[in-house]
Amino acid sequence: MFILAMTEMIDRVRFIDLDGLSAIQVVFLGLIGGTLSGFIGSGGAFFMTPGMMNLGVPGAIAVGTNITHKFGKALMGSRAHGEMGHVDRLLGLSLLVTAAVGIRLAVWLNTSVFGMKKGEASSPAGDLYISLIFVCVLSIVAVMILRDALRSQEGDEGPNTKLAEWFGRIRVPPMLYFRVADVKVSGWVVGAVGLATGYLAGTIGVGGFIGVPAMIYVFGIPTAVAAGTELYLAMFMGAWGAINYAWQGSVDIRLTMLLYLGSLTGIYIGAYGTKVVKEKMIRIVTGLIILLCVVSRAIAIPMYLRQLDLVALSPSWDRYFNGTSKAFLFVSGISGVAVILYAVAKAYLRRQRIQASLAAIQR
Repeated sequence: MFILAMTEMIDRVRFIDLDGLSAIQVVFLGLIGGTLSGFIGSGGAFFMTPGMMNLGVPGAIAVGTNITHKFGKALMGSRAHGEMGHVDRLLGLSLLVTAAVGIRLAVWLNTSVFGMKKGEASSPAGDLYISLIFVCVLSIVAVMILRDALRSQEGDEGPNTKLAEWFGRIRVPPMLYFRVADVKVSGWVVGAVGLATGYLAGTIGVGGFIGVPAMIYVFGIPTAVAAGTELYLAMFMGAWGAINYAWQGSVDIRLTMLLYLGSLTGIYIGAYGTKVVKEKMIRIVTGLIILLCVVSRAIAIPMYLRQLDLVALSPSWDRYFNGTSKAFLFVSGISGVAVILYAVAKAYLRRQRIQASLAAIQR
């Protein structure tokens, strides 16, 4: 039975038409996404998913490929956080119960209702649906990040606890106690957060941007534990999402490997950047990059509306919408990476000068 299921899944594997230049651009997407991921602590899906769509990859396959790519990175990240004691496995598994339902709902909507059917090149309805969710959700996330970053200039460094206190008053059984996070939360609240995280991870490939803030602001747990637990959860969500999208024929393994080729290098560059850049600057850079990515995806929306005959535009405008959208995306990513590389280079040169000064004193 298992062999038959695996054979059926292999038969559903899709390969997008990809020339040499597009393949290089996918690797570049992975490099930028990986660098941003290591720098700001997210999976980088907010950059890689729309980037693949700008290269002509249908939305459902872009999401399916990226969530498959997310699994490997989450596996490594959760192990590192686990060694530092930053993973609450019980909380992660509790969230997974409804997150799996959310992912399955998202996959069904993306592939069966709005997304690509097997044999079709693309689905304007699916691309429009994914783009609208992307713009709406990440606009809110970007504004929240920038607001908190600017507020920290006034000495308010910690997260606001008012929301956690309000949710803490919800005592509807079952009440669950999580030892590592040291919080007691209603199972209904945990279930709702898990469902939302899974749905967004399955819809646009972005789960951590919802899961981590929810754990911090709704549950009231430490940031480090929230990040580690989300990676632990993302490992299972990535595997479940990959299986579901692969079954629908919406995973391109070749694209996944090209993303890994860039991201596994970039993630180390970004991680080093966190050691030499102030936390406030990290949050400002994060918010601005996400906001530019939102603008990039919003620019592409008229193209999908035209393809669905919802607006009267000439088909010749499609290449301008897509080209401008791609330009905005790469400008945002390259600008973010440039800030990181500048900080890394500056720190390296400073260390070299210090070492040279010490060597001169010793002589």
